[in-house]
Amino acid sequence: MVRNLVYKVLNLPGPLIVFLKRNEAATQKGRKNMKISLGFSPCPNDTFIFDALVHQRIDTEGLEFIPVLADVEALNQMAFAGELAVTKLSYHALGHVLEQYALLESGSALGRNCGPLLIAKRPLSLEEVNQAKIAIPGKYTTANFLMSLAYPDAQNKENYLFSDIEDAVLSGAVDAGLIIHENRFTYQEKGLVKVMDCGEYWESTFGHPIPLGGIAVRRDLPEDLQQKINRVLQKSVTYAFKHPEASRTYVQEHAQEMEPEVQQKHIDLYVNDFSKALGAEGRSAISALYQVAQDRGVLKDSGLPIFAPF
Repeated sequence: MVRNLVYKVLNLPGPLIVFLKRNEAATQKGRKNMKISLGFSPCPNDTFIFDALVHQRIDTEGLEFIPVLADVEALNQMAFAGELAVTKLSYHALGHVLEQYALLESGSALGRNCGPLLIAKRPLSLEEVNQAKIAIPGKYTTANFLMSLAYPDAQNKENYLFSDIEDAVLSGAVDAGLIIHENRFTYQEKGLVKVMDCGEYWESTFGHPIPLGGIAVRRDLPEDLQQKINRVLQKSVTYAFKHPEASRTYVQEHAQEMEPEVQQKHIDLYVNDFSKALGAEGRSAISALYQVAQDRGVLKDSGLPIFAPF
């Protein structure tokens, strides 16, 4: 099982889908703001783009967001349970919950040269990787899906919290590890080596930017509310770019012991123009990911649109 996944979940009564009995309750006297549960990770890229939204540095159009911070695989599992109105999740996981969630235009982690890395204590051959015990950051992470494209016969995997993977490799608990997030910047300092850049494999094989994670909204929310949430999210991302200093305290609060330089590298790597809006290129990359997954038998075609109306 994935261990210690949840970083922080607010102690909310009942289900985490909070929108005050739809629009009518939100207009009750003294209840001006509609409360929306919002899941995202404590990683710098997420706290950077969500700071303005959470702390209402922007016009949230009458919405109040209840943040639920957790590791990405924990967020994936919450999405499977339909627990959050809006959530960050892996694109791989989203493909499994398209009947419940649709993708928003803003907030994605998608780009080039930012994919997961397979690492070990020494270089490994293809045969050695196929026989290796590999630590992964979660079954439904996009990282795991991308590695499965490069190494379809590597099946001996164990789920770990992403931040524990380097130590698992160093201790010999596993033979190799699939790292994401800021570990891209630290593994070499610990004497580990890159076996495969799985994002580079995706880009060179399929020719698209790497879709890692996106922000999804429940389909059963009213369409005008979905559109409002996307607008507010886009404003939050835009504010983050214009006022990068505003989020520093929030980013640092959740980055734990991460050095400020690594925090900034993390933001620079995963927050970009695709975070503002996917656009045609971003949407094409996501559609390609799902087509490849369907061709490999990993996903079924839901017949539903991937993207929420905006």
